[in-house]
Amino acid sequence: MTAIEELRQTVARLRGPGGCPWDIEQTHQSLTRCLIDECSELLDTIDRHDIPHMREELGDVLIQVVFHAQLAEERGDFDFEDVAREINEKLIRRHPHVFGDHAKLGTAADVIVKWEEIKSQEKVAAGKQESHLFKPQPPRLPALMFAEAVAKQIEKKQLPVAGIVDQQHIENLAASLTESEAGRKLYELAAACRRRGIDPETALRLECDRVMRDVESRVQSRA
Repeated sequence: MTAIEELRQTVARLRGPGGCPWDIEQTHQSLTRCLIDECSELLDTIDRHDIPHMREELGDVLIQVVFHAQLAEERGDFDFEDVAREINEKLIRRHPHVFGDHAKLGTAADVIVKWEEIKSQEKVAAGKQESHLFKPQPPRLPALMFAEAVAKQIEKKQLPVAGIVDQQHIENLAASLTESEAGRKLYELAAACRRRGIDPETALRLECDRVMRDVESRVQSRA
């Protein structure tokens, strides 16, 4: 039995009858913060070139993948093999210069261009339409970075947000805002969310989604 198979069995046992009460009650949603935390700790080891601890943190990230796959398998959605198979097929499909008969690409920049071209073709074939208003961002970029990116696109493209975003309130806040005051307000809001039982990351991501959705709907209705 391989180590990954043993790990999958361990997670299944933790989730099964007589398993761990904490593991049994987890959901995809409840584990999102764990995934963010583990990825952040991995990034820290990479920044510090701490190779021994990097191996440990990679394991902590891997367990998140295995755990989510286990949850999905229990629901009959997919399993870990499906996850591995799909990403392997994607890697092969998006590297025709390696696995196909296409011409070799000379530089990393050429590879990125080809990757994006194939990615775009896949989305068209799947009937997925991307927004032309907001620059695509990693969908689960840390919420503050995501919100900043959305605000930047709104200002840069002068998108119609009246009634969707209170721009005047934002301008008033920005007029006298300092770094220390911004930090204090953000900390107080995060602490208040914790006291209230609200996940601030989720709350801000949902608000960003609402703003983008409403702006796109308004622009499309005017087209």
